Amino acid sequence: MKKLWIVAAAGLTLGLTACGQNEEPKVTEEENAVEEQNEQADKENKEDNKELIAKHEFFESFDGKIDHIHGAGFAGDQGVPFYATHDGLKVYENGKWYKTKEQNNDYMGFNATNDGFYTSGHPGEDSNLPNPIGIQKSDDNGRTLESLVLEGETDFHIMGVGYENKAIFVLNPHKNSIMETEKYYLSEDNANTWQEVQATGLEDTLISVAVHPQKSDFLAAAGQQGIYLSEDKGENFVKISDKGQGTSVFFTNDSLVYGTYDGSAKLIKHSLSDQAETEITLPEMKEDAVMYFAQNPQDEQDMTIVSFNGNIYYSKDGGSIWDLIVEAGNLK
Repeated sequence: MKKLWIVAAAGLTLGLTACGQNEEPKVTEEENAVEEQNEQADKENKEDNKELIAKHEFFESFDGKIDHIHGAGFAGDQGVPFYATHDGLKVYENGKWYKTKEQNNDYMGFNATNDGFYTSGHPGEDSNLPNPIGIQKSDDNGRTLESLVLEGETDFHIMGVGYENKAIFVLNPHKNSIMETEKYYLSEDNANTWQEVQATGLEDTLISVAVHPQKSDFLAAAGQQGIYLSEDKGENFVKISDKGQGTSVFFTNDSLVYGTYDGSAKLIKHSLSDQAETEITLPEMKEDAVMYFAQNPQDEQDMTIVSFNGNIYYSKDGGSIWDLIVEAGNLK
């Protein structure tokens, strides 16, 4: 194997009167009809929510090849995984694949958030964005992009964004109008201002970083020599795993989920409260490892993995069973 390192109606309330607490409440035919209508509306809403992407005019069916994946996550409140590629977004919903009709950009540094996603990268052939695109955000599945900073100046490959707090942590690849080369920066106000952080203890070549969804004190990084965790907004990092190469990092509210590779792939859930660790069962990954991991904030049993060899796995039961939905870039 080549070295892995690369240098997502209120119901009716029926009260009991004080003088008739032992009587059965009487429900009229009209109330029954209203309740049935509410139940039917709820059912239809749930069915609609199961196919938000399929019914969205900005998406169309996709049956091509998925390669060069640069991020994955459950963007917005749709409860389905998004995959950022070199030619736009791909979405997996109810066993089917969809792609964006426009804005098929080369998305780097992709991070899903509770209202959309943040990204960097390069414009696609159908885009009028400058090259590189700096840091952009979208709250409509990528149909429109809002430039936050450094448009036309920098492409951030190493970038993490908090799912709820939107704090942005980056490693700047080269000097631009506000940042120095190979320095770490944190913004907690939607990229309006940036603070250089010392990142003491993070003397490693990195593949990815992550920001806690709510608390920007917690940052993490996967590097060639292991996994690193900061609890002071990036001023200091502690290596929490040196068992092989770090391959991925992802925060839930109470844990850091990280991937490693030492001849075999592992995915570990590290408690932020007591540092206890449990291993998440992985599918068989021969000479392969976890490059991206994402968990659905609406359902912790719902998760996806992107591997270095271009495989995508999807689990609806917390990792007990992993479905291979893409193999070496080919849809299954």
